[in-house]
Amino acid sequence: MSTPTPAPQTWSQRFESALHPTIAEFNASIGFDIQLIEFDLTGSQAHAKMLAKTGIISAAEGEQLVQGLEQIRQEYRQGQFQPGIEFEDVHFAVERRLTDLVGDVGKKLHTARSRNDQVGTDTRLYLRHHLDEIRQHLREFQTVLLTLAENHVETLIPGYTHLQRAQPLSLAHHLLAYFAMAQRDWERLGDVRKRVNQCPLGSGALAGTTFPIDRHYTAELLEFEGVYGNSLDGVSDRDFAIEFLGAASLIMVHLSRLSEEIILWSSEEFRFVRLKDNCATGSSIMPQKKNPDVPELVRGKTGRVFGHLQALLVLMKGLPLAYNKDLQDDKEALFDTVKTVKGSLECMAILLREGLEFQTDRLNQAVTDDFSNATDVADYLATKGVPFREAYNLVGKVVRTCLAQNKLLKDLTLVEWQDLHPQFEADIYRAIEPRQVVSARNSYGGTGFDQVRSALDRAKASLQ
Repeated sequence: MSTPTPAPQTWSQRFESALHPTIAEFNASIGFDIQLIEFDLTGSQAHAKMLAKTGIISAAEGEQLVQGLEQIRQEYRQGQFQPGIEFEDVHFAVERRLTDLVGDVGKKLHTARSRNDQVGTDTRLYLRHHLDEIRQHLREFQTVLLTLAENHVETLIPGYTHLQRAQPLSLAHHLLAYFAMAQRDWERLGDVRKRVNQCPLGSGALAGTTFPIDRHYTAELLEFEGVYGNSLDGVSDRDFAIEFLGAASLIMVHLSRLSEEIILWSSEEFRFVRLKDNCATGSSIMPQKKNPDVPELVRGKTGRVFGHLQALLVLMKGLPLAYNKDLQDDKEALFDTVKTVKGSLECMAILLREGLEFQTDRLNQAVTDDFSNATDVADYLATKGVPFREAYNLVGKVVRTCLAQNKLLKDLTLVEWQDLHPQFEADIYRAIEPRQVVSARNSYGGTGFDQVRSALDRAKASLQ
């Protein structure tokens, strides 16, 4: 196994004794920041090329550094480079291994660079990479929603406000609401990416450097869109991380809302969906149970992501410029949020694609056994010249009468309708039929079938 040679810490000549072992363990970050190694190697290769280009080191030395760093990358990928806690962090471990490989030339890599701007660069490269992956997961989630919606344009589902039956909807319309949320999430992450994609390398510890570096060249090699214009801001800024955690929190909000609905829909009380065996578990004591584990876990993990956002906000609020050790704690929050959001999106997409089935017979029955067509009775009268508020009050009395007689609106005879108001005619039955109720809501963005089909076309276009 290739491991770097242990050596005194980089600041050891300033100190007369080593860190207390417990403090050393508390201080070390390599247990989690090893996740940055690929990005650290990439950033260091760009830095070495810049040092050579500007003549700070020779071209031959630059090539040695680049090749040595690439060898470390291969060792890591093959499981041969596994530095332990004695190296404190991934950056120091890489530097020590590089020196083992190329000798004293390896000690030149850190010229014109501080760990402060180095870790800031690595973190941005890491987050940029995973932002792109999360956006792809969002696209896959949207594609599943879109496919489901296309299959259920004319499937009806009760719509709710205050978790009370409100008005019937096209199931596709309901699903496309989540598509729209995911689209905002996708766009929001794209906006965050612009601020993630700024290069702090060259800011030094906090004040820049005396060496004639070319920051724009390094940024170009690393495909950053720009560089930080203030070195203090470059090493201490974590706005981009907070923005990402905020955007990630909203993704989890949307997944959690859908999860809550699936949990309700799969219950015996609703029976709107049936969970398939590949995405559910049973009870250790109740053999009849089938539990919606995926949406329950997503709902639970949402709070975890919220916590990371709150933690980083609190971490940042009291930090004076520039770098402070507190910032080491941003990484675990970022790493865990990336893992949680990716896993949640992937599992929810699987659940929707192959883990549940909408019970269309039950859904169709549900929209016929309530008073969710009451508004349409008021609209019916309004189209015949009755002021809406008067019509609204009249229908309220009709519903109260029906409830007292254990009837639905569809059960009233035409005579009973006309006793309530002379404007009622035989076409009232057509007006309150659930499919007509949905179809009639054809305003832009509404649940009418024609509008839903137009919305599907727009959704498809947004995925191009």
